[in-house]
Amino acid sequence: MATGAVTSPPAPPLAVARRGIRGRGVLHRRLAASPMKDEPLISTNGGNEETVTGSLNVARGLSHPGLSSSLSNKASVVPTPLLPNEPSNLRFNRLQPSIDESDCNYKRLFGCYVAREAVIDEEYWIAAWLRAEDRYEDQLGNRYVESFKRKFASQEFHALKKRCSKQHGEKYICFVAVKNDDLRRTVLNSVVGTLDVCVRHPLHGEKFPEEPGRSSTHCRIYQPDQPKFGYLTNVCVAKYARRQGIASNMLLLAIDAARLNGAENIYIHVHKDNLPAWKLYNQIGFKIVDRDGAHHSSDLCLLSFDS
Repeated sequence: MATGAVTSPPAPPLAVARRGIRGRGVLHRRLAASPMKDEPLISTNGGNEETVTGSLNVARGLSHPGLSSSLSNKASVVPTPLLPNEPSNLRFNRLQPSIDESDCNYKRLFGCYVAREAVIDEEYWIAAWLRAEDRYEDQLGNRYVESFKRKFASQEFHALKKRCSKQHGEKYICFVAVKNDDLRRTVLNSVVGTLDVCVRHPLHGEKFPEEPGRSSTHCRIYQPDQPKFGYLTNVCVAKYARRQGIASNMLLLAIDAARLNGAENIYIHVHKDNLPAWKLYNQIGFKIVDRDGAHHSSDLCLLSFDS
């Protein structure tokens, strides 16, 4: 967006006043809808400083684009999840909890990252935002894409919190991958990947889990006499953090968690043209169940984990 001002011929005093009132209203709305910004943080590894500007990580001496993966070497906005007139307790200048501070039942350390459950609302929100970026990754030329991502992320944030708070029928866990080193970062600056796992009994008449986004045709009554299964969804990693084993380690952690919660079989859907995902899932041990069955579309294939 250009920052220079456009000069126009002098206007009558009344017109100037009216223009000023309208301009102030537009500015007020823009400020009200603008994202919260993180404050500079001091690291614990020898005094190196890490600065967060405009909701984007700009670590000194580093050139990667931070959380927003849709643009390269450009600051992109990670908006707040709620409309300006709605209350929000989210604080994006909150420091990422350390491993010892995080009350987790499941975690997996690898490299300079740790995969674990999401424990605070800010982590749920960043997980929702990563999913929005993944969903609209191929629509960067659309002038409304930021609005679409904001709306999707806000809806996903609330739906995710609701799913994870269920106490009966389903065990739903949101996993995140976060940076794990000597730097004290904000939550916004730490979460680099996410996925969900749901463990439950099959519904009456259900043989395999429905594909994401498809309305279930089965009665919403569980069959407690049937073995539980686990279903993995929403696997995504920030673009700048890919090819570091983040997705595979989150998947392995989710599989272990599903097993510990009683799942006998573990499933995941994959798009038939997503070759990197096919390679990843095959390496972990997933095998195709049914390519052309009636329970999923021609674009998605159902895979089952072979232990």
